[in-house]
Amino acid sequence: MVMAAAAPLTVIGGDGLLAIAEGPGPGAPLGFLIVGLLLMLFSVGFVTMTPFVSEAGAFFSYITRGLGDRWGLGAAFVALVTYTAIQVGMYGYMGWALGDLVTSYGGPELPWWVWAITTLVLVAYLGYRNIELSSKVLGVALVLEIAVVLVTDAAILVAGGHDGISGYSFTSEAATSGPLGIAVLFAFAGFMGFEATAVFRDEARQPERTIPRATYLSVAIIGVFYAISCWAVVEAWGPANVKEVVQKSLDEGGNALLDTADVYVGSVFRDFMHVLLVTSLFACVLSFHNVITRYQFSLANKGVLPARYGQVHPTEGSPHMSSVLQSATAFLLVVVVAALGLDPLVQVFASMAGISAVGMLVLLILTSIAVPVFFLRDGVARRGRVVSTYIVPLLTAGGLCASMYLVLSNFTLVTDQSAVVSSVLAALPVAALIYGFVLPRRG
Repeated sequence: MVMAAAAPLTVIGGDGLLAIAEGPGPGAPLGFLIVGLLLMLFSVGFVTMTPFVSEAGAFFSYITRGLGDRWGLGAAFVALVTYTAIQVGMYGYMGWALGDLVTSYGGPELPWWVWAITTLVLVAYLGYRNIELSSKVLGVALVLEIAVVLVTDAAILVAGGHDGISGYSFTSEAATSGPLGIAVLFAFAGFMGFEATAVFRDEARQPERTIPRATYLSVAIIGVFYAISCWAVVEAWGPANVKEVVQKSLDEGGNALLDTADVYVGSVFRDFMHVLLVTSLFACVLSFHNVITRYQFSLANKGVLPARYGQVHPTEGSPHMSSVLQSATAFLLVVVVAALGLDPLVQVFASMAGISAVGMLVLLILTSIAVPVFFLRDGVARRGRVVSTYIVPLLTAGGLCASMYLVLSNFTLVTDQSAVVSSVLAALPVAALIYGFVLPRRG
């Protein structure tokens, strides 16, 4: 579920291309390495605290244990805003990609939101059912999309790229060839959902074993995969040309990753990748739907949301009422952005990715602080584990704060909106944190 939420093909063909075009160009792969390293360090404290957190609320459960109920509730609302934003962005991307696929095969040219809502209906059905059905759908899509990206990467390396294979992307010159903060922002958006290892705790057979293992493995695999695949795109077009090539493709409504596959593997393979891009996006929105559903489910059982959203289906075993609520919310938001006439990829997807990156950083920073506070209050539990309970989490919090500065200082470049609009969008996760903090608890 975590790997599917990461949606490798979607990220390389979406976040990765935007990081190249709007960020440091050939230095974009460095953003994925930086974020992967930070999240690996973050996972040390996260995993160390896992045996002491029995709730399936992921970040907000950890923050509650460490910093108290008010901070935890605020974090829960941050998570809802964060995942809702990225899901709406993914529906925009999905609407564009599915429409592009249909028209490329001679189908009707319809507005992007028609395809987005069609997808939403199918996601609503699968989300209502049990998680094993969703996992099977996600698993098949995941294996295929990883395979096509690996084939493309290998073809680029075997062919020697555009100018010969080099490590230029990982030099200081490449890192400063454009705003690195944009690459970091899209990298964080690409890692959305990795804490789902804890969100699905109640549905795991051995959570004490599988959550730590899945967390470390997913961060390591996703981080390396993203960095290498983004670097392969740079090498395919050459460090000196890649930014211009990708930007031109975006301006013309194309996708540079598909163009790369066409050049290095062939047109038939490109068409196959095009289909898998759509299935990758579907896997992604389904995974985010399941995560949001379980956040709402946990909040309902805490008395924050109405009790009916904390019900479990008698035969499916799924939080079905929460799933219905999530589907209705997503439908409403898709209708709103469609009515505003926003471009589904450049405006909807990019802006929502920006909001989600800020929200994710807020959650990561609070969790990193919650870990040492928790063990300081209950030092007997982990006496002698100073590095994993105090030093690493605090260092991670510092690195995450630096990342937040990079993201916010480049936010208007991502949203392509005025400073006022960009400030409002960036402030939404913080507003959610404050709202949850001051909200009186029921019961």
